[in-house]
Amino acid sequence: MDQASTTPGSDNLPRLLTILHREGARSRAQLTADTGLNRSTIASLVSALTEAGLAAEHDPAQTRRVGRPSPVVSASSDVVAIAVNPEVDAVRLAAVGLDLAVRARATVDLDAPPTPQQVASIVAATIAEWRSADLSTARFVGVGLAVPGLVSDTGVVANAPHLGWVDEPLADLVAGTSGLAARIGNDASLGALAEHRFGSGTGRSDMVYLNGGPSGIGGGIITDGRLLRGVSGFSGEFGHIVSPFTVPEDRRTDTGAFEDELRAPAHDDAATERARRRRILAATIATAVSILDTGVVVLGGTLAPLLGEGRDAEELRDEIAAQCIRPNDPAFAVLPAALADDRLFIGAAELAFADLLADDALLP
Repeated sequence: MDQASTTPGSDNLPRLLTILHREGARSRAQLTADTGLNRSTIASLVSALTEAGLAAEHDPAQTRRVGRPSPVVSASSDVVAIAVNPEVDAVRLAAVGLDLAVRARATVDLDAPPTPQQVASIVAATIAEWRSADLSTARFVGVGLAVPGLVSDTGVVANAPHLGWVDEPLADLVAGTSGLAARIGNDASLGALAEHRFGSGTGRSDMVYLNGGPSGIGGGIITDGRLLRGVSGFSGEFGHIVSPFTVPEDRRTDTGAFEDELRAPAHDDAATERARRRRILAATIATAVSILDTGVVVLGGTLAPLLGEGRDAEELRDEIAAQCIRPNDPAFAVLPAALADDRLFIGAAELAFADLLADDALLP
């Protein structure tokens, strides 16, 4: 029997909490099987988590089985992270529980892109409002911000062109006004993280995520189960790569950049325009797949509708596969994002929960 199974150490507390956070409510018996720890150790760990307010224990649903059923343990919905997504026309916020329940939402519409100082003020004001009303009993553990731009490991937004931000210390600004620890990440990378852990990429070790939104097209790369950051934390900027063109006449911009080409109108006929966009999307994805050897591509935001459904989706997948080095791989898939509008909130919340869960994948 290993040492961890005989002595409830501090390393096992975040381990158990992470299982509850990512896998959902589990019985003590399931936790014993998940961890390999013995029943008395699990009981001690669960007791420590519930006493700390990080988990809750309750009776399971009634069954016809003989004997006393094992209590069910879940991560606490009263432990919340504040997730923030500043965009060109609004600042969107959500309070996400440790059990992934979205406890509250708010949108502050704007006539112009917000300044970093405005974002910090909006975050502080929203937290104060929630603390006095809907979330008066909640424990706030931090703020995670999903920013449409290049973000460094130091909490600085190096460049968010659509917001007009350059070298802005956003994390420090938000921490100063809110009184909470703050972390920032690229919005599409955080969308990739959320979809990998809780959405369409669940169970996959490698994944490419592409997202379209008001600030253009971004992406995130999961490799060997971890978010790929790159030398400066800027990996996944698919919107700025020069798109291949299977039909040369599809090109409409001087740069040929992926996000510019999808924005540029080419045809008055909606069907013809959609077909052009799908060709550009397919060729760009094929390039990414050939370079990264990924098994799944997840499309979110404005890109998801280009996938289509049924035979339409199969045709796009076949067009991508035909341009890849592994055209007949049956495991290759192109999928719509499963978390819809919550993907950025959940990804940003993961940043705020990183310390609590001792999440090495997200800690600098």
